[in-house]
Amino acid sequence: MYKAALFDLDGVVFDTEPQYSVFWGQECRRYHPEQPGLEYRIKGQTLPKILNVCLALPVDEQQELIKRLDAFEAQMAYDYVPGFERYIATLREKNIKTAVVTSSNRAKMNSVYRQRSEFKTLFDAILTSEDFAESKPSPDCYLRAAKCFNAQPSECVVFEDSFNGLKAGRAAGMFVVGLSTTNTVEQITPLADIVIPDYTHLSLITRNS
Repeated sequence: MYKAALFDLDGVVFDTEPQYSVFWGQECRRYHPEQPGLEYRIKGQTLPKILNVCLALPVDEQQELIKRLDAFEAQMAYDYVPGFERYIATLREKNIKTAVVTSSNRAKMNSVYRQRSEFKTLFDAILTSEDFAESKPSPDCYLRAAKCFNAQPSECVVFEDSFNGLKAGRAAGMFVVGLSTTNTVEQITPLADIVIPDYTHLSLITRNS
């Protein structure tokens, strides 16, 4: 068995990516209409990197966008990806450590906790953007999560959906499960060890899978 299972949040735990694609599509077209599809390329990045690098917004514009984002996240639907609750319960029963490793910040997570009071009980650790120095596709976030459990990269399995997240898991030297909730199977297959649509039929993954 793997020692730890590390999960991205949006598109992996929650089926929220279609909602985010709408929000970020509007924002990207507002500021960079000359870059169609930018909302897909920024997935997996921390909010500061999106604001400062990807969108390159002045401070006053950043603050206005953050207000819109906070309001949007407060009313989002946080529905679990099919089969996730059963799968995470099975991992916990087998004493496999579990963590969320997300580029979302703590303010976003507070919106999650308000809607999903049970959320914290599902995981042994929750790492947000404030807990690591570099954004995905850097492996920093996953390596830090492994250290939480005194686990080697080879003892960890990563669940990801975005290109940046999949690359981060690969760069960390971990077994990577790609979820085709955001991108197509064909697009993410080169970046994942296995690809699944959801957790409905997923069995425990062993280190010789």
